[in-house]
Amino acid sequence: MYKNLFLKYLQTERRFSKHTILSYENDLRHFNTFIINSGCKTEIQNANEKNIRSWIVSMMERDFSSLTINRKISTLKTFYKFLIREGYVTINPMDKVTAPRLSKKIPTFVDEQHINNLLDDFSFGDDFPGIRNKTIIEMFYNTGMRLSELIELKTADVNLIEGTLKVLGKRNKERIIPIHQSFVNTLKQYLEKKDAQYPSLQHNYFFVTDKGNKLYEKFVYRIVNKYLKFVSTIEKKSPHILRHTFATHLLNKGADLNAIKELLGHANLSATQVYTHNTFEKLKSIYKQAHPRA
Repeated sequence: MYKNLFLKYLQTERRFSKHTILSYENDLRHFNTFIINSGCKTEIQNANEKNIRSWIVSMMERDFSSLTINRKISTLKTFYKFLIREGYVTINPMDKVTAPRLSKKIPTFVDEQHINNLLDDFSFGDDFPGIRNKTIIEMFYNTGMRLSELIELKTADVNLIEGTLKVLGKRNKERIIPIHQSFVNTLKQYLEKKDAQYPSLQHNYFFVTDKGNKLYEKFVYRIVNKYLKFVSTIEKKSPHILRHTFATHLLNKGADLNAIKELLGHANLSATQVYTHNTFEKLKSIYKQAHPRA
């Protein structure tokens, strides 16, 4: 019962996406299954810190990544805070639980030369799918927006006169992203092709499928994966890699970290600072190549 009330709270009050709510639900189910299998005769809302620590240890023994474990711990923190706030329980077991140290993973990105080769030299075709596919890749690389933000982008959010995009990010936080004139011209070309191809669309989404419908995640992922294969050997070739590439290239060119934070829509600077690792690795490489004593 309490779990369902919590999930409804995430949907109606916190306005989390379906994907995020499903993640919370799976984490709670995983913890509840652990409690049952460990022989504890208690409900999830009455679990104590010993139950939770045992759960964490079991995940560590099964080689769960620190990122996954910390996400599951975050789910429990949000869950018990909700129970406390609503008066369903009086003791928060998470107050005595410490999350394991999270190892920072350096983001993977596409080399500048490779992304330039793709956008400048590769032929996407002059038909609508080709122009759309190139524009999607350019949109990720020129703005750093998330996959969900690109899918939800409306035509009215694109101001070609001022050269700005209005993006609705996580937790409905709105931000404005500037775009340069060259990309404005690309967007104009795309819109002209789109209007000619689909003169009477019943929706206002900026990007559409081959049938004129709203995009979906797998559709966009396939596009990005297909074209990155032509220029890069990195293992993961996803829209998020282009977001990493956007941030890393800006930082390498001397952009202010706080400015990159705002462009990416990060809630705090610590999420953006991970990109400084890539810059430091580049500096080390340059040093080794250039210094006579290196």
